[in-house]
Amino acid sequence: MDDTQRYTIGELSRRTGLSVKTIRFYSDSGVVPPTDRTHSGYRLYDVKAMARLELVRTLRELGAGLDEVRRVLAEETTVRRLAEAQLDLLEDQMRLLRTRRAVLRAVVHLNRSTEEVKLMHKLATMSDAERNRIIDEFWDETIGGLEVNQEFAAWMRSAKPELPDDPSTEQVEAWIELAELVGDADFRAAVRRLWEEQSAQRGDEHAMPVQTKDEAALWWALFDEIQQAREAGHAPDSERGRDLAERCSGLWARQQGVIDGPAARTELADHFGAPYDERMSRYWELLAVINEWPPHPTTERQTHWIADAVRSTLP
Repeated sequence: MDDTQRYTIGELSRRTGLSVKTIRFYSDSGVVPPTDRTHSGYRLYDVKAMARLELVRTLRELGAGLDEVRRVLAEETTVRRLAEAQLDLLEDQMRLLRTRRAVLRAVVHLNRSTEEVKLMHKLATMSDAERNRIIDEFWDETIGGLEVNQEFAAWMRSAKPELPDDPSTEQVEAWIELAELVGDADFRAAVRRLWEEQSAQRGDEHAMPVQTKDEAALWWALFDEIQQAREAGHAPDSERGRDLAERCSGLWARQQGVIDGPAARTELADHFGAPYDERMSRYWELLAVINEWPPHPTTERQTHWIADAVRSTLP
């Protein structure tokens, strides 16, 4: 193009596709000043002004504000830095939109009341730090001040809900349910009672069997097999049931530091045959959904099944 050529606003509009009003606005703002004027005072622009105008349009379409555009044109910043800033802003907006979409889907699915919808939105848009604070407060109330195994307690507390940037409806629903669960006074009291029992039993031969993360993993693996056996239709006194009973009894005896015999097995059967508060398992199920961990559900049907299996091995 001819560097000496001059264009009126109308010609510039036809060449760039921008409206005369927009070009005039950028001109009046000093972003794309006219190169020259006619004797009658009409603005004229050269090819450099046209290129400048194209850059301004591109930056504006990418979300840059007018002040940011001025800084780029004045070489106070670079297009790359501007793009990085806009990218960060866009990523934040997209995260918010994805979360909002998941919340709306959850609202449609759960059909909650107006007040509950407000709470759902508040919970779903929390930061990681805010979510962690809710979980920390739960454990502070349920474990605080008790003489418990600190390694195991620290591991329990370390498991935090981490919603991804693009959470699924299921993950949002799981986090909402988890937040409601740990905020429930009755559930907190139930968990507190369990930890008080463990605190009172430390050093006792009847202490709770699970004391470390590794031991918990062994029990989870066994309960996965128990669930599979039960769902496959195996009876507690079947060969499969007795095999699992033997393994559970051996693990219980090792962790209790006792001899595997009728007394230990009776205690194990009584422990797993007692009423089971499935909210304890639900806590970990929800965390598994949120964090995309392998699920390890434990239900009263499973605990009573293995209790019956262990009893079937008694003389």
